[in-house]
Amino acid sequence: MLLTLLLLIPFLGSLLITLLPGDRSSDFYRRVCVVVLSVQCLASVGLLVPFDASEAGLQLVETFAWLPSIGLDYALAVDGLSMPLVLMNGVLCLVSALASRQVENRPRIYFALLLVISGAVNGAFLAQNLLLFFIFYELELIPLWMLIAVWGGGNRAYASTKFLIVTAVSGMLILGAFLGMALLTGSVDFGLNPIVPGALPMATQLVLMGALLIGFGIKIPLFPFHTWLPDAHTEASTPVSVLLAGVLLKLGTYGLLRFCLGLFPEAWHLAAPWLAGWAAVSVLYGSLAAIAQTDMKRMVAYSSVGHMGYVLLAAAAATPLGLIGALFQMVSHGLISAILFLVVGVVYERTGTRDLTVLRGLLNPQRGLPLSGTLMIIGVMASAGIPGMAGFISEFLIFRGSLQAFPLATLLSMVGSGLTAVYFLLLVNRAFFGRLAIASGADPNPKVLLPVPLGQQMPAILLSLSILVLGLAPHLLVGLSEAATTGLSQIAVTQFSGGLS
Repeated sequence: MLLTLLLLIPFLGSLLITLLPGDRSSDFYRRVCVVVLSVQCLASVGLLVPFDASEAGLQLVETFAWLPSIGLDYALAVDGLSMPLVLMNGVLCLVSALASRQVENRPRIYFALLLVISGAVNGAFLAQNLLLFFIFYELELIPLWMLIAVWGGGNRAYASTKFLIVTAVSGMLILGAFLGMALLTGSVDFGLNPIVPGALPMATQLVLMGALLIGFGIKIPLFPFHTWLPDAHTEASTPVSVLLAGVLLKLGTYGLLRFCLGLFPEAWHLAAPWLAGWAAVSVLYGSLAAIAQTDMKRMVAYSSVGHMGYVLLAAAAATPLGLIGALFQMVSHGLISAILFLVVGVVYERTGTRDLTVLRGLLNPQRGLPLSGTLMIIGVMASAGIPGMAGFISEFLIFRGSLQAFPLATLLSMVGSGLTAVYFLLLVNRAFFGRLAIASGADPNPKVLLPVPLGQQMPAILLSLSILVLGLAPHLLVGLSEAATTGLSQIAVTQFSGGLS
């Protein structure tokens, strides 16, 4: 029941907020949401007690036949691939709730939707049945659409509609691939069983895997399926951007490892050189597009396109070192992007703009935002892969694990990593250094910016400490997941070798 609790806590919390009598203040609903998510976060951490990191297989399995006639079983389990993501979901959903300080419009619905998303993401990471995964994968779609459409910026209708349509296509492709597997194999078993060599013709496997690749590629998102992401981030509120970049994009990268590589190992190896090339293109495009941005939020959004390309590169190589690097990148990117979006939100709240052409000198110790500037610099350094931080560990593992298999794609991706330093240095230099100014031609003695309370900055401070801890002690994450990622790599190699013999 431990895994079921991770679903019941947020779902029942959402129901509680919805059914509470009377019309209460936004702060009240926020406190209830924070309490519920704190309990969920503690329950996630509690999984570490019975979890055996040396075991590569599934643990804490909970299963019963739900609708056996259509192959839908309630099957939950955790392994080293999903455990870090469940922990990250618990932390970042709590951070998102803590950052939701100015929700005056329908706060009851807002915080109820946050809890639904948290529970749905937990369900997707823990599901061991394809149909059950799809249910949870789609369950977060409408709540996130509403969070953008109702509580977003001035162009929220366009951004939310585009998000809804594009990600609905993602779900259709994924469901089509799952149903196609059942139809073509003549089985109603929707368990996570790899397609053994010879079970389906290679052309059929490539078509099914291709549908999953595009579906998860939209969610990640990879070039050229990325266009919905910058618009969604630009119009979303800061807490929603934290959820979107930190947690929801990881459903796509998790899908690449668990379903594309895990279910189609033979087809994956055949397509791997093309996937590595796709990864390099996505990394370079995301980095170059970020350089061209003048909106801080769009720059951080485009950086996600590039950084998620690293995960595809490592998955294409499918080496034990590369796969642990891919998982490390998913966690480090989630934490780093949350810091960056939180700081961008503070800047926008205090200055009324995110435009890099008009912001100057925000690091000013007397009249600026020195603590926010410091946190931004930490996030930028981590994202650029500075040694001693989590971003460096993840990129090093990915490049080292992929270089022998795909040297050209890896080298191009390393160029993209260098470009990360370029565009984030542009951001820091333009917005935080120089003489304090808030607009072009501004008063040479601008007004003092209101200081940000330390409590409001605390989530970003704790996240900054976490990326430093993971950078200095990477074994905390590597030890948790190494057995599972090594097992996934061995399964892929074994199945592929079996197909050649």
